[in-house]
Amino acid sequence: MEKKTIKQLNEELKSGKIAIRDLVSSYRKVIEEKDKEINAILGFYSDSFVEEQIKNAEAMFKDGKDTLLTGIPIVLKDNILIKGQHMGSASKILENYIAPYDATVVKKLHDAGMIMIARANMDEFAMGASTENSAYGVVKNPNDISRVAGGSSGGSTAVVAYGGVPVSLGSDTGGSIRQPSSFCGTVGLKPTYGAVSRYGLMAMGSSLDQISPCANTV
Repeated sequence: MEKKTIKQLNEELKSGKIAIRDLVSSYRKVIEEKDKEINAILGFYSDSFVEEQIKNAEAMFKDGKDTLLTGIPIVLKDNILIKGQHMGSASKILENYIAPYDATVVKKLHDAGMIMIARANMDEFAMGASTENSAYGVVKNPNDISRVAGGSSGGSTAVVAYGGVPVSLGSDTGGSIRQPSSFCGTVGLKPTYGAVSRYGLMAMGSSLDQISPCANTV
């Protein structure tokens, strides 16, 4: 599947060239095909949750309330809470944990009409710099599977690098989105502390943690 920017995808969705449902399905297919080798994804969110988001995005386009992000699939690091969905910071300790509330960023993604489809592998509790410390196995670098993807947001960057989604969210404490982005050939940004709410992010170091985006272009 050709890698496209959010702007390109938005234009195709607005023109009707592609439907939101088909776009989500095509990205999910890429993940199912490529992630067996890379191990960037720990699981898809429930079908009912994804369906709810698709209907919300379709309504936004119909009502003229769409944004640049409406209908765009996104993956979230496994330490960002979505109410009713499994989140575990890539730890066996939390393998049965279901989030009781939404992170602020999740609410904002929903308001923008984005489609959250899967949770990304990471160093357990974000403690690492190579994503070799996940309880669910190493994330490999899509450009060379003999090398690491970097960390701790290795899954978030690797899935973008191999074309599984156009954008993802990770977290950065001491380099955890910037470093794997440099390893995988993506763009990662650590926002200014306080610019993005940490509410709903499982903490690694509260005075440093920042929820951070990753994409193929600036």
